Order: sequence, then structure tokens, then C-alpha cells
Amino acid sequence: MANMPLNDVPVAITNLDELAKTVDYSLLDHLNCDPQATESGDDYEPRQVFSGHYVPVKPTPIANPKYVAHSERFFRELGFDESLALTDGFTRLFSGDTSNLPEPMRPFGWATGYALSIYGSEYTQQCPFQTGNGYGDGRAISVLETVINNQRWEMQLKGGGPTPYCRGADGRAVFRSSIREFLAQEHMNALGVPTSRSLCLFVSQSERVNRPWYSAGSNSMDPDMMVSNPVAISTRVAPSFLRVGQLELFGRRARNNDHPKALEELEMIVLHLIDREYKNEISDDLPIADKLVLLAVEFRRRLTSLITHWMRVGYCQGNFNSDNCACGGYTLDYGPFGFCELFDPFYQPWTGGGRHFSFLNQANAAKTNFDMFCTALRPLLISSPEALEKLNEIRLGFPSVMQEQMEQMWAAKLGLESFDSELFTQLLQLMVQTSVDYIIFFRELAEIPDDISRLAKSFYKTPTGGLSEQWLAWLKKWRNLLNTNEEPKKISRKMKQVNPKFTWREWLIVPAYEQAMKGDFALIHELLEVLNQPYDEQSEEVENKYYRLRPQEFFDAGGVSHYSCSS
Repeated sequence: MANMPLNDVPVAITNLDELAKTVDYSLLDHLNCDPQATESGDDYEPRQVFSGHYVPVKPTPIANPKYVAHSERFFRELGFDESLALTDGFTRLFSGDTSNLPEPMRPFGWATGYALSIYGSEYTQQCPFQTGNGYGDGRAISVLETVINNQRWEMQLKGGGPTPYCRGADGRAVFRSSIREFLAQEHMNALGVPTSRSLCLFVSQSERVNRPWYSAGSNSMDPDMMVSNPVAISTRVAPSFLRVGQLELFGRRARNNDHPKALEELEMIVLHLIDREYKNEISDDLPIADKLVLLAVEFRRRLTSLITHWMRVGYCQGNFNSDNCACGGYTLDYGPFGFCELFDPFYQPWTGGGRHFSFLNQANAAKTNFDMFCTALRPLLISSPEALEKLNEIRLGFPSVMQEQMEQMWAAKLGLESFDSELFTQLLQLMVQTSVDYIIFFRELAEIPDDISRLAKSFYKTPTGGLSEQWLAWLKKWRNLLNTNEEPKKISRKMKQVNPKFTWREWLIVPAYEQAMKGDFALIHELLEVLNQPYDEQSEEVENKYYRLRPQEFFDAGGVSHYSCSS
């Protein structure tokens, strides 16, 4: 191979001046600014935002920031040198200080408004004005949009201070929740689940806020005390942070003709979404009606695939409202999330989430978000009845596409070439009756056992009598359905590629943020290493620590088995 010309060799980004060369503010340059916004970005008091796609907001820096961690894997993907994370410029920017940035970086960020629907019902009373015009990014402020290796990334500070959408809150994120989000995003990426990513995490050495949380040993469902927490800023990164709720806001304004540019602003944000997220699937030359029909098809494909991945790895979003549903089809907003350990079809980590957002109901929640997505597009298709009909057919086809994806996933988890409904139903019943650890069970099943002794590692209860006989019968039936023309070792390898060994276990995460609040970040880095290799066999020490059942004392423990949305 001929030597690559020197000027074509990728150079690692080592400082903000080099990062500044990658910026490209497509949202700020092509969408409408709130006409009532300040030019400086000093816009922190709750107020109604009646039009425009974004509000310029200058983040509020955290006091005395201290570096905690960055994602080495994501740094490599972005072409960032490891040394960048410890530079003064990087620390200032990603702890909220947007002053003195190299051009063409801008000295302010931006926040966006969105609507809220819960299970297909629109709500407006969540904003202080009872109109829905005050709901949006209350503490999430985007500060950069870059194009690196032909991939667009938006970088957003979580906990960057108040915005006009803060609804009277302080705009801060506590260290505990910031650690959880930082670790979870990278774990989900390693699991192969579409997700926003974690860039870095900084904590204040002097600034604290009070939040309701659980006292030591509490079994309360809701927090029972106020706790002083260090504030932190985590930077999350995604191709965009466009949400279904955002489209809903502009769709609602267009339906109601709230202002003269309402329909135009809806069209602008939908075309911006296509440009940001679906440029490779939807040709720019198509008429807008055809673009919207294709957009609905492609988003349906991504959303159903996403939920399938969630089910595969045991993830539960907890609060899958439309404002927590990314239009790009990836996981967004790691607030009251959790991973299913003890299998429960209605597992729900969030005390305020209810059964409708529980583990096995996530496909239904996704359908309602997709319904609202389609509803938001409708005002743009009023003059095209044929396209409206196609959109409705796409909407109505969501359950069948979802079912097909789910069946393929369950078959893969079980090592089967095709889904067997009876076998699967029997398995779910046995898993519930035996109190099975979701992750350990499927990983041990990947060893292709012929008796239940191998699976015992995943049982919280030892099956006896008739239950033991049911397990043996199920295993025999399952083994008979495996492809006899394929080597068991090959089937095992395939199963291990979709059934992770190491997963998020809240009772192992809690010590990381407890130690971190005392200044010891070692466990954060250890967890990042372990959770970034979820499918690999790791050391015996790691296996003994991280591949085991939840100890009894952590069942029903506030802040471990369940938690509020306080963050």
C-alpha cells in the first residue's frame, strides 16, 4: 500500500483551538431563534417561549470544577487525545464556562422547548403557566455542534444551570445522578444498544444543592430525607437531541395556528431532523410529502429496533414519555432507568413510573410515542390525502413490526432459528415462578445445559418437586428445537453475542458514587472498565464481584431497588 500523504493522516485533537475547527452549528444557523431571547444568552428566569426553535442560553459554570472521568473509548472514536481532558480550556468549557472560547465557537449555548405526552395524552399543566409554553430543557444546555470524520455530534451539558424552561428549579444535576448517566451511556453503547454517549464528567469542589433522597437502610418507596449533594456536569453527546416531544410542540402550534409562522416552523424542524438524522435514507430531491412518509417508516424501524435491544439486555427506561424519546431512535435521558435483575415482567425502577412504563410494557409505550410522532407530522400533509393515508397505515403497522422484531430477538437469545411461542410462554412462567436473574439465566443457558444444575447460579429460589420437573421438560423441549446441523459450541458462541455476562447492578453502582462523594473516584473507573466489556469473559476477581445474584439486603432498599426521579 502506498504511503498516505502526511496531510491526510488524522491528527488527534489536543486542545480547544483544534476542536474549534470542527464546529458547525447547523441548528443555530438554520432554525429560528426565540424572538424574545437575549443576544447575550443571559436568560435564566422561567418564562413562556411562544415561538422559535431554540433559546440562546449561557451555561452557569459550576464552582471549583474537578475532573472525575472521561470516556477513553469515545475519545478514541472522536480522535481526541487523552491529554485533552485535563487541559484548562476543556475543563472550563465542559464545566460550564463558555467565555473566552476560540472562534468560531460561540460564547453561549442553547436550550429547546418541547411538549409532553404521556401514553398518548397531551399535557400542558407541567409548565408553570399551564399552557405548555414553559416546558423544555430546564438544565440541559447544548454548547457545541461538531462534524468529526463526517459524523455530526451535538455536545450537551447536563446540569449546566437554569434556562427559561427550568420551571423555578436550580438547573443543577447532583453528582450521584451524573455518575449514573456517565456510566450507563457507555455501558449501553458497549452492549450494542443505540444511545447518547458520555464525553466527560466534572464535579464542583464547593457548590452543593439539597435533594430528597433515602436514609441509610430505608425501605421507603419515596425519599424520606433531604441530602446535601455536590453538583456536577456530565457532557452527553448525540447526533442530535431532537425528541418526539419537540415535534409535538410545533405540531400542536401548527394545528392551533398559535402564531403566523407555526406551520413554517414545524416544517423547518422536521426537515432539520431529516438532515441531522436521516440524510442517508431520505433523498433531498424528494417532495416533502414523500420525505415525511419515508421519515415515518425509518423512525418506526429504528424505534422498534431500539425497544428490542432494551428487552434483550434487560434495560427499563422507567419514564418513556415523548420528551424522553429521541427522534433518531436511540436511548436518551438516563434518569429513573434501571436494569432488570430478578425477572419481573412489570419491573419498574421509578417509584412514579407505574406499570405502563414497566419492563415488558415498553413496546406499548413506544407505540404511543410513535402515534404522537405521526400526529405531529399531519399538519404538513393536509394538502396530500394520499400521503396522509400512507402515514396512517405506517402508524397502524407499528405493532406488527414491533412483534416481528421481538420474536427475532427472543429466538436469538434462545439460540433458535425461529421463534416458538409456546416454548417462550412456558419459559416466562418458569422464570417468574423460580425467581430468576434475567442476565445470569440467559448467559448460563448459552452453555447449552441438559439439566438445571448449570442454571442454578441464576435462581433466587431452588426449584423442587413439580417445578424442577417442569424445568427439565422445558430444557428437553428447548434442546430439541436447537439446530441439530450446527455444532453446540457455535450455537453457544452466537448466544453469548446477544446475551451479556456483565450488567448494570444498582447495588454495585451505589458504592461508586458514595466513595466518589468522599473524593475517591477509583470505583467509577473500575466500573467503566468492567461495563465496557459486557460480553467478554473477564478475570476471576471481576466475575466473583460482578457476576452474582443480588444480596437479600438490597431487595426493597430505597435508592437501590427503586428510586425517585430526584437528581
